[in-house]
Amino acid sequence: MKPLMRAIFPILYYTAGVILKLLYRVEVSGLENLPGGKVLLCPNHSSDIDPVLIGCCLPLPIVKRIHFMAKAELFQKPLSGWFLRQLGAFPVRRDTTDIQAVKTAMQVLRAEDNLMIFPEGTTIHDGIGYYDGLPAHAHPGAVMIGVRTGAALIPVFTGQEKKLFKKTRIIFGPPYQPVFSGRRGTSEEMQQCADEMLRMTYALGGQEVGGKPLCR
Repeated sequence: MKPLMRAIFPILYYTAGVILKLLYRVEVSGLENLPGGKVLLCPNHSSDIDPVLIGCCLPLPIVKRIHFMAKAELFQKPLSGWFLRQLGAFPVRRDTTDIQAVKTAMQVLRAEDNLMIFPEGTTIHDGIGYYDGLPAHAHPGAVMIGVRTGAALIPVFTGQEKKLFKKTRIIFGPPYQPVFSGRRGTSEEMQQCADEMLRMTYALGGQEVGGKPLCR
């Protein structure tokens, strides 16, 4: 977050938090699972408003030092791009392996700031990715970045439907601990851990990956 935004952010945070929590009837739980050090939040992604709603639920000391990846298209307009950068966002290109975005993410965490990444890489509607048209699945980047930087990986569940005056659940799970055969893990193990963490994320809300209920 840039110095200008950091100065006025508490006012925006509390004002937006009160309004949005009322409009979306946010019910938050699991904040006790957040550790004291740097965190890498890994929510499921069902709506463009997810980053804002999750941010409004976080304690101010964490959210003041949070950064998040956002699709590069949002930065194409000068005003919106400027505002997002003021909030600590940085672009990621979804049509390729964006090495610069990965480097930026790791720099953020190594500076002891916090980060939010949506491992699905796109919003999920009815179990299908809006951007790629594929069934909901995890990309391994978030796990790799967490492992390389030593950040705590926190699964976060956010309810699928975001409708005004309808309850929205946001649940912070306990830190996820990847287990590898070696010190750093192979690419296959990274993918397996990413899949497992996404399953845990949806399970916090009693759902399978993509949004189907665990119990019918």
